[in-house]
This record gives sequence, structure tokens and C-alpha cells, in this order.
Amino acid sequence: MPPGKVLQPVLKMKVDELFLCWLSDAATQRMLRLSLQRIRTPEREAGAERLWPDCRPEPPASPAAALHLGAASPRPARTARRSAGPRLVQTRKEEPRPPPTSQSIPTFYFPRGRPQDSVNVDAVIAKVEHIFAQFPHERATLDDMGSVAKACGCPLYWKGPLFYGAGGDRTGSVSVHKFVAMWRKVLQNCYDDAAKFVQLLMSPGCNYLVQEDFVPFLQDVVNTHPGLSFLKEASEFHSRYITTVIQRIFYTVNRSWSGRITCTELRRSTFLQNVALLEEEPDINQLTEFFSYEHFYVIYCKFWELDTDHDLFIDADDLARHSDHAISTKMIDRIFSGAVTRGRKVQKGGKISYADFVWFLISEEDKTTPTSIEYWFRCMDLDGDGALSMFELEFFYEEQSRRLDAMAIEPLPFHDCLCQMLDLVKPCSPGKITLRDLKQCKLAGVFFNTFFNIDKYLDQEHREQAALLRENDSDGPELSDWEKYAAEEYDLLVAEEAAGEPWGDGFEAELSPVEQKRGALCSSLAQRPFPESPLGDVELYEFACGDDDLQPL
Repeated sequence: MPPGKVLQPVLKMKVDELFLCWLSDAATQRMLRLSLQRIRTPEREAGAERLWPDCRPEPPASPAAALHLGAASPRPARTARRSAGPRLVQTRKEEPRPPPTSQSIPTFYFPRGRPQDSVNVDAVIAKVEHIFAQFPHERATLDDMGSVAKACGCPLYWKGPLFYGAGGDRTGSVSVHKFVAMWRKVLQNCYDDAAKFVQLLMSPGCNYLVQEDFVPFLQDVVNTHPGLSFLKEASEFHSRYITTVIQRIFYTVNRSWSGRITCTELRRSTFLQNVALLEEEPDINQLTEFFSYEHFYVIYCKFWELDTDHDLFIDADDLARHSDHAISTKMIDRIFSGAVTRGRKVQKGGKISYADFVWFLISEEDKTTPTSIEYWFRCMDLDGDGALSMFELEFFYEEQSRRLDAMAIEPLPFHDCLCQMLDLVKPCSPGKITLRDLKQCKLAGVFFNTFFNIDKYLDQEHREQAALLRENDSDGPELSDWEKYAAEEYDLLVAEEAAGEPWGDGFEAELSPVEQKRGALCSSLAQRPFPESPLGDVELYEFACGDDDLQPL
């Protein structure tokens, strides 16, 4: 039998098998559907080709298979030739496009300061190495860091942060190689003073400063500043002064209320300018924003008078005695509710620490600063919705009315008082007063005193007319309300000491830095006597403070 007759049935079966495989292929099915669609609607052929640019069947696996497939089904072959159009469309889509315009926008965010080409790092390092060469074994102690700070181009009192940033606290001295490596890294990554200061003091793995980070820096200020030399023999007061300064730093600088000072917050404040002034100003009391010893003295004496058991904590009854019970009990309860204090112990123990009292006293005596407005706004915002409703205002004014009645003073009806306050604040939204409204108002203190401070409310009612006459009498830079209060209270305290008035609380004057200061400086800066027993080392923050406890405004 001829070979062709034997192989013919087998070849037909193979062709059928390949045809079925080709017909069942997914790409073939899409092509056939497209072809049927073009037959039904010829006018949409061009659009269909653009919709299905990749519907061509895949090429056969071998030339022999392609020959047989073309002979068995010529229509798909013609369709494949017609599909050259979509390939051209696809080629056009792949044409290169111009780069997006966003690539041409220059960098505008510099979290570590704007880089400066004028800084010659090698020249700065050469100056530092020259200074270290003058020290024995090229190692510098904390006392030697003043000249090193000058070689680095930093203010004098950066010597502490520079020393501790290089690890000097672990060994007592810093080698030239370790310091140069540290300072070179700072110069290459930090481009302004705020970023450098944070880099030197922050804990490893952080990019912010917490309260404990300031302790070594401030301890060096206490030990070496001439205006605090009288404290060398009274080390018991170091922690009190340092705690006060730290709270004032966070009160002014930490505008986010997060308990963490970032480079941005430090950059926007005047703290580093005040640090530079420490070198130029020998009288520490002239630096009233953060470092004044007189301000510390006033704050601590006020706290000591309220802390009757001298355990360095005060409860609501103790705080209510401040300024002869001038603040309403409802506001005292709000202060102890945790609205302006951090940590859970204040809710459990019902007491606040000296650190919290610093915030309270500054906010109470100067209600014009952004932090003080936020402080009292948080206290009055009972539901925490970010606005003071008429209900909340009436809640606080009710006690004020009762206290005025008890003093035989007829109070204004709440409706009349509310109209006055709305005219005073001029809120943007009717029916509620926001924090923004109070910050834009020039008389936020008058607003707050009306609702929870009876003495200041009566005082501002009596002196309203006279204040208008004295509006333009002052010459020169005007002191803040806090600076006026601190100066007046300090003069009263010194006068009481000069008159020899006793404390009246049963404690002896066993420890008195006043005598030390008078003997050392012959100054009039007198100190109240403090008992020896309760003056121990106290943590800067007596409360267990976690991230969950921090509630930014």
C-alpha cells in the first residue's frame, strides 16, 4: 500500500487536533468575537481595533504547524493581516512623553534646616583639633568644653550638650577622635542651630526632646553661671530650679502639648536666643522668659504655702486656697480632672505635682499667652468638642453668681453677661466660642476671669474706666502680666523676710539659702527658709507618662 494512503488519515486527525487547540485558545476566542462584532457593525471597526489591540492569536509553535493552520483555515490568516492597524495604534501610545512638571519643583521642606554651601566642615574640624591639642592626651573634660564650643561656632553654654553628645558622661572626658567624629556627623546632617541642639540632647532613636533630656544641660548652667553661684552650697535646690526651668521651656516651646519638643517647635521659639544670652548676661534674673531665679523663687514659695504637709503634692483643697479661694470649685475640679495634666495618677490619687503647679500658676497670672488660653479653654470645654457652648458658659457662671450673692453683690443675669462676652469675643460662629475666637480676642483674660475667678472679675469691673485713661501712659517695652506678677510677689516676699515675719506653719528655718546668698553676694535676693526634711531628689515628672496619656490640643 502506498505510504500516502497510510498516512493520510493520521495527518487529518492531527490537523483537526491542532485546529481544535487553536479554536479553544483564549486569544482566538477574543479575535473571533471581535470579528463577529465588526461584521455586525462595520462602522465601528476602527473603534473596535483600538479597544482590542492585543486580540491577535499567538504565533504557532513551529513553521510546519503554521503551514497547516493556514491551509485549513484561511479566514483567520486574513484577519491576522488586518490586525496590523492596531499594532500601529499601540506604537503611537508608546511614544515618549515629556517629564511631569512636578520634577521641576525645588525642595521646600527642610526638617533639619536648609543646607548651606558656605559651611566648610574641614575648616571647622581643623579648629576643633587645634583646641584639643592643647589638652593633656588630647582629651577634654566638661570644664574644657567652653573653648571647644567656641571653636565649633556655638554659644558658650552649648558646652554641656556638646560634652554629653560625645559620650563624655560615661568616661568623664572626651577624646579628640570621638568628638570630631560626632561633630562631623552633626555638621553633615544638621544645618541650623535648632537641628544641632536637638541632635546633641535627644535620646538614641528619637528626633525630639523630652523633659529628661534637658537635665544635663541645665545642671551645667546651675554649676557654672555666675548668676547662680550662690546655689553651689545649696544643692538641695538644684532639682527645684531645674524642674521649674524645664516646665517653663515646655510651657512656651512645646506648642503641640505633646510632651516632645521637635526641631520645628524649637526653631519657632526664642529658647536658643536665650541660651546664647546666658553668656552675655551675668544677672540670671534678667532672662525672665526661662531662667530667672526670682521667678523660680516666687513659684516655689507659692507652692510651698499650699503644700501644708510638704509631700511635694497638693490636692484640690490645697489648690483651692490659692489667692484666698479666688478660683471657683468647679474650675478646681476641672484642673484635677486631667484636662490639663498628664498621667493617670492625677485621676487616681487626686493630687498634682510641683511641675503641674508651674503650668497652673503661670496660666492663672497671665491669660494673654497662647498656652494659657489653651490651658483654660481645655478646662472650660467640658465635652471636649473644641467649642464652648452656652451651656458650658452657664455651668461656670452659676457658681460665680452664687458667690457674688454671698458677698452681697448683685450679679448680672446670665443672659446679660452672655451678651457682654459675645460682644467682647465676637465669635465667628453663632452660639459657640472656639479657641481661635479667644486667641484673636485681645481680652481673653477678661473672658476667663468672668467665669471662674471672683477676685479678678471684681477687680476688672472696678478698674475698667481707669484702665482706659492709663492706656497710653506707659513708656518703653511693656512687661507681660506674668512678669508684673512675679516682680510684685518677689518684692512682697523679700519685704516679709526683711520684717522677720514667721511662716506660721510650725516648721523651723533649718535650711535657708538666703543667708548663703547674702553672705556670698551681699544681695537683696532673700530666700524663705525651707525645712530640711522634705527637700530630697525629686523626679522631673512624678507621673507615669505614656504616649497614650499625651493629648495634643
